[in-house]
Amino acid sequence: MASSDLIPTPGQSTATAPREHFASRLGFILISAGCAIGLGNVWRFPYIAGEYGGAAFILLYLVFLVILGLPVMVMEFAVGRASQRSAALAFDILQPSRRWHWFSWWAYVGCMLLMMFYTTVCGWMLAYTAKMATGSFSGLDPEGVAGVFGTMLGNPTEMIGWMLAVIVIGFFVCSMGLQKGVERVTKVMMICLLGVMALLVIRSVTLPGAAAGLEFYLVPDFGKMFAGGLPGFGDAVYAAMGQAFFTLSLGISAMEVFGSRIGKKNSLTSEALRICGLDTLVAILAGFIIFPACFAFAVAPDQGPSLVFVTLPNVFEQMPLGQLWGTLFFVFMSFAALSTIIAVFENLITFTMEKWNVSRRTAIIRTGALVTVLSLPCALGFNVLAGIAIPGIGDIQSIEDFIVSNNLLPLGSLLYVVFCVSRKGWGWNNFLAEADTGTGVKFPRWARGWLTFGLPALIIIIFIMGYVPKILLWTGLA
Repeated sequence: MASSDLIPTPGQSTATAPREHFASRLGFILISAGCAIGLGNVWRFPYIAGEYGGAAFILLYLVFLVILGLPVMVMEFAVGRASQRSAALAFDILQPSRRWHWFSWWAYVGCMLLMMFYTTVCGWMLAYTAKMATGSFSGLDPEGVAGVFGTMLGNPTEMIGWMLAVIVIGFFVCSMGLQKGVERVTKVMMICLLGVMALLVIRSVTLPGAAAGLEFYLVPDFGKMFAGGLPGFGDAVYAAMGQAFFTLSLGISAMEVFGSRIGKKNSLTSEALRICGLDTLVAILAGFIIFPACFAFAVAPDQGPSLVFVTLPNVFEQMPLGQLWGTLFFVFMSFAALSTIIAVFENLITFTMEKWNVSRRTAIIRTGALVTVLSLPCALGFNVLAGIAIPGIGDIQSIEDFIVSNNLLPLGSLLYVVFCVSRKGWGWNNFLAEADTGTGVKFPRWARGWLTFGLPALIIIIFIMGYVPKILLWTGLA
């Protein structure tokens, strides 16, 4: 199909214009994986894996990835491929009674909220790439390294500047189109990301004293998993469920739009397995970078942003050629964050084009302006608006993250499941036929009972457990 065929003719709706598809299967897989691969793969997964028994926890995580994350991903892809439209129109096409029409807005609001704080966090990665490359950490003690992060957060000009850089980069890539921009650039970034990770893994595991870190991370230790008895095992199970669920960014149609950009040559279960595998590979490799290096230099491998912005810069400071390795690490982190930014921007742009029947250029201008304005509170939430916080949740960035991660993702995934298995939605047979079209692994027909009862129950548990510590704190019972 020529590129000119993808432009609506005068009077033709963008919603009915021919659909532009990815140029290659590899592009679809890498872009979908890039959307799923986020910062949690680096600053959360390795730490909780080591804390709950290394390989024992990874095995538990993989079980939940298959029974929890994978089915919802297949459902998002199926809705997209069957409708050949983004969430803006997909539910109306597949369920013409329009009783699911309202759910289209879930995707738009969810993706927009995600970008409201992710643009700022991605800006941190770009900032630290520049700081590491220019030697900003040279000669600093641990307190000095920690101070660099605090100083950056406290500077509204710097925070907004890096946030704007992220927004400009993301929308510039999207302005070049799906194949020439989003697909081509993301493929290069993802291949470079994997290459840089391979170099960092080799450097980390060959450090003197790295073996202790590898043992902590990988040697199965079921004793850690059951250290607190059944409550301790329950914590491990919930951690595995949560990581398997949240790592794929499901429930806000971030994946659905990519399903609408592919043909029917391959089964969707096969595609989802490859994407889940790539996402898991990155998470596991991140542990090979972090733990050997931290143990080699006797630094506690904390989780969360402090791991990336305080702990690891201290490690690189002690490492031979640390400035080089540190720069490469933040290049990897920037690519991981930017791949998500570009993918979600493309989702928002496609939604806008189809919902309001506008050109890509108009959609980019509108969406870019909206993302910029809505991203300002998070960028200012660490300085000018630092006084705004909710007990038990935190600052503006934490509030926005909580709304997305603890509410929109689980509830949106639950609604996808209901839509695909319920007669009042799209229906089980329609979903299964779409998922199984093409060569490759077929979706298990016998899993209908699990998807109808077990999976929704598991998602509800995850949703409730996300509120339990907050409610205990708010009621004074913690």
